[in-house]
Amino acid sequence: MTHKLLIVDDSNIIRNKIARAMEAYGLEIAGMAPNGEKALQCFQETRPQIVTMDLTMPEMDGIECIRKLHALDPAVRILVVSALADKATAIQALKEGAQGFLCKPFTADELTEAIGELLDKEDHD
Repeated sequence: MTHKLLIVDDSNIIRNKIARAMEAYGLEIAGMAPNGEKALQCFQETRPQIVTMDLTMPEMDGIECIRKLHALDPAVRILVVSALADKATAIQALKEGAQGFLCKPFTADELTEAIGELLDKEDHD
């Protein structure tokens, strides 16, 4: 089964970097959103199994978006991808339903490994 990925980040450069790495990894890109509002719309239309989520975005931040995505689909796998190395924020994101955290800047290998860990968790749940 091909997993679908929704990429949420206010940076077009980061969105494209994640998309390139994840297409090479074999994931289908369900959509890309520049903020939490657009992410929720896209999520409801495409129902991806995996979401990469920035935390600092306009209109709706990542923490609120994680909370709302998790309410829509408790099984969704969310990887936070953020430059915020603040532990309290990371812990908050995990409490709201994220399963992993990757600090920016990151390499394609680090991203692939983090997504792989999320998929492994899904396979074992």
